[in-house]
Amino acid sequence: MSKENVTVTVYGADQRCASCVNAPGSKETYEWLQAAIGRKYGNEEITYRYIDIFNTEEDEYIEKIMEDELFYPLVLVEGEIAGEGDPRLKSVYQHLEKHGLTAQEG
Repeated sequence: MSKENVTVTVYGADQRCASCVNAPGSKETYEWLQAAIGRKYGNEEITYRYIDIFNTEEDEYIEKIMEDELFYPLVLVEGEIAGEGDPRLKSVYQHLEKHGLTAQEG
């Protein structure tokens, strides 16, 4: 059975968020999520996107980040916020499973 592709989007920037001084940077978080998700679910059904909040067209999430309503890195799974600032894998996994992904055996 072929599942629908799930998109994981990370909004971030090269500079660290002021409240996230001791947390990993946005790019590190993006790469860490790809590795962790790939180990648990594989990567066949997942598309990853990284959006630099200072070098792209503004959207509703970038606007909220700029207004300090949300922290970056901001992680979305299918457009739903799965984590922000220092995202937790458990929350990201719950969002992925909500969209039909199941952990690989082995």
